[in-house]
Amino acid sequence: MKKILIADKISPSGVAWLKEQPGIKVVEAQGVSAEELSSLVGDVAAILVRSETKITRAIMEAAPALVCVGRAGVGVDNIDVEAATERGVIVMNTPSGNTIATAELTFTHLLCCARPVPSAAASMRGGIWARKDFSGTELYGKTLGILGLGRIGTEVAKRALAFGMKVLAHDPYLTDARAKALGIEMASKEEVFAQADYITVHMPLTPQTENMIDSAAITRMKPGVRLVNVARGGLVNEEALAEGLRSGKVASAGFDVFTTEPLPADSPLRSLSKLTLTPHLGASTGEAQESVGIEIAQAVAQVLTGGPCVNAVNMPSIDPRLLQQLRPFILLAEKIGRLVGQLASERVEKLRITYWGTLTECDTLPLSRAIQRGYLRRISGQVNDVNAPHLIKRLGVDVQVTQSNGEADYRDLIQVEAVCTGGTVRSLAGTVVGKNHLPRIVLLDQYPLEFVPEGTLLIAENLDRPGIVGEIGTVLGAAGVNIANMTLSRTTDASGHALSVYQLSGAPDESALKRIRQNPAMLSVQVVEA
Repeated sequence: MKKILIADKISPSGVAWLKEQPGIKVVEAQGVSAEELSSLVGDVAAILVRSETKITRAIMEAAPALVCVGRAGVGVDNIDVEAATERGVIVMNTPSGNTIATAELTFTHLLCCARPVPSAAASMRGGIWARKDFSGTELYGKTLGILGLGRIGTEVAKRALAFGMKVLAHDPYLTDARAKALGIEMASKEEVFAQADYITVHMPLTPQTENMIDSAAITRMKPGVRLVNVARGGLVNEEALAEGLRSGKVASAGFDVFTTEPLPADSPLRSLSKLTLTPHLGASTGEAQESVGIEIAQAVAQVLTGGPCVNAVNMPSIDPRLLQQLRPFILLAEKIGRLVGQLASERVEKLRITYWGTLTECDTLPLSRAIQRGYLRRISGQVNDVNAPHLIKRLGVDVQVTQSNGEADYRDLIQVEAVCTGGTVRSLAGTVVGKNHLPRIVLLDQYPLEFVPEGTLLIAENLDRPGIVGEIGTVLGAAGVNIANMTLSRTTDASGHALSVYQLSGAPDESALKRIRQNPAMLSVQVVEA
């Protein structure tokens, strides 16, 4: 039975759906203190939160069975993602559930920047009729600059075009084709600053985007520019914004998010009449909360029951169609990583991963993580796609990934080379074969061969002399070890070396291995587990 703890209030429909799932037990503990939460998570597999509850390193340390943390919403500022990654805990959010709600709130602020409706409404409630004091401007024909054209930015762009606005968009990942399809113009950040009448930001808060709009940026904007931020607090420097509003350089602004939330009572932003403030309402619609609650419930349940992970912020999320295509290669990749880690008898300094064929046309990050996961199996039992890169880095192993345009003997090929201290390199390459896409190793170091990476394998390199295979078989038979399969290879150069790989019914004891190694023609003997 997998236990899910719901620490914040999420959609009742999401909670009800979870309670109907077999093998899942739901515990609701909204509004508890950090100490109380720590005492409740000892056997919890997943925690669901919104923005109120903080999931800290200490809470994760108190939850040894924790598999994932689900955020019903976009931002994960209240979750220690770094600690989660180190512990192999998946952190998931719901980036699409509140897209429409946030886009509509953005446009509400844009409209309030153009027409001072909040101030006029407050004046009316005060018994004043002052039409001349609340003259506005039109959106039609104006230029909207959008910084960040993800899901929300795209929806804002669609609405701006419907209002007859010209849209300039700056996004490092936006392609010409995508911009053309949306009917917008690509622009640099500087072009947005210089040309836009209205600017709205839709980027995550990172070291690169923090204070993206500061005093220097506002100086480069058009006089009377209007600014909107419903994305993340800290993208716009609040002191620079206040100064811009006071000077008139910024005609008006609308903000839903702030550097410190709740907004402090003494914040200078509260006293600026041309600034419309809302208390982080981006996702605060009934439809959005219903959507994100059900979405995160389903995503968490899917992970806990062995399904694919979607919308993870600390591991690659795989499109279901791509997952179906890559699934046999993911198994192969983990097998190769596990084998090459055992073959390397010295400390590994580098893992060089190379992909050939149609794999180069896919997102190979899931494969690279599977290789790292397999490599780490012999070192750490608690390893998954989340913490594998972190653990590899902590070991000092440099992972290098190449997608080759060269020709290979197989339609698709994965090769992993372990570069060891002293320059020794152990190499394995594999592919999948047949209608069932079964994994096969097709190259071990310089030896071309084919064997199934399954079970206990004895790998012997020797001088290419008659009788070696028979002697190995005799020793194994005497030790009560059966040979299920065997494959042979030899070098094509003048070294006169050969390699044999035996799939065994079990691992031979040390005395049997010692007898095999005592053969003067034997160069190396290793037993590995695939």
